Amino acid sequence: MNNLSQKLKDALRDVPDFPKEGIIFKDITPIFKDPNLCKSLAEAMVEEFRNQKINAVAGIESRGFLLGPMMANILGVPFIMVRKKGKLPWKKKSIKYALEYGEAEIEMHIDSINNGDNVLIHDDLLATGGTAKAAAQLINELGGKVAGFSFLVELSFLKGRKTLQPHSPKIFNIADF
Repeated sequence: MNNLSQKLKDALRDVPDFPKEGIIFKDITPIFKDPNLCKSLAEAMVEEFRNQKINAVAGIESRGFLLGPMMANILGVPFIMVRKKGKLPWKKKSIKYALEYGEAEIEMHIDSINNGDNVLIHDDLLATGGTAKAAAQLINELGGKVAGFSFLVELSFLKGRKTLQPHSPKIFNIADF
């Protein structure tokens, strides 16, 4: 795993002052130039949760849509889209959550989860944990259980893990900064 973590770190691109001044954005798009790295990342995240009896993988818009479907495919389970408000076409449940400056809203189709489903939540990056926490709350409200969280990258200095632990103690990342 240490080797995979280093490969991921080597592939990431730091973009200064994006999306606003003072932030160094961890850009994951360069990993998609390397299909073998993508496959290895998806397999490593799935392996971490293989004994959890996962019924579905929920990917958070938009970068959770990149490896999340690969993970669901490896596990042989459905992929659930967690989208920004107004992006899903059918009956949905939504939840508002606080951002650093303001609030946002995400939603899921109401038939995405069966009662009692064990759902793995996936996104590219764990920062403060607000969006992943909102996804966990949506899953619970629709009758599912959060089996765990998977992220490519965790910015541990922002303490998002603490925000997510009440929903599942199983929080996994490939690389930590």
